[in-house]
Amino acid sequence: MSTFRIKAFAAGMLSALAHNPTFAVRQYEGEANIDPESGAGASLTLNITASSLELIDDVSSKDRDDIERIMREQVLETSRYPTIVYDSPASATSAKNNDKGQFDIGLGGNLTLHGATRRQTVNARCIAGPATLRAFGEFQIRQTDYGIRLVTAAAGAIKVKDDLTLSFDMVANVSRDSR
Repeated sequence: MSTFRIKAFAAGMLSALAHNPTFAVRQYEGEANIDPESGAGASLTLNITASSLELIDDVSSKDRDDIERIMREQVLETSRYPTIVYDSPASATSAKNNDKGQFDIGLGGNLTLHGATRRQTVNARCIAGPATLRAFGEFQIRQTDYGIRLVTAAAGAIKVKDDLTLSFDMVANVSRDSR
């Protein structure tokens, strides 16, 4: 039911001939906490298996293999940095939208990617139901902030832009503390 996607954008003289690749994150786990009445105490810990990113664009199998190999070996260096972690302690800001358990949450956490940890704000709309918690939103990161070299092709005439857009729509099962 959940989706987590990363969108890269082409730049350079021949960027019109390139495409803007979209990757789906296929393996992740985490824990989210929120008070369903007030939105207080929102927190999130998310661990992503870096090698699980998969190109979801309609391209030839050869292009898919090449793009995924470059992403794993040259961009994310998944053999050196196998896990991407986002950790936001219970210090989020929240605002209740209505009386149906909807909140706008601002998480101020740390993103560890490619061996570098940086502060990363993630804004999400959260819907706390009796059995599930749904959170969706979008945020941007700059690859060079994490020491990632930008990919180029065609002798530099095609480049990947520094900014990536990450979008998510995640659904988690609710576990109620019975204490």
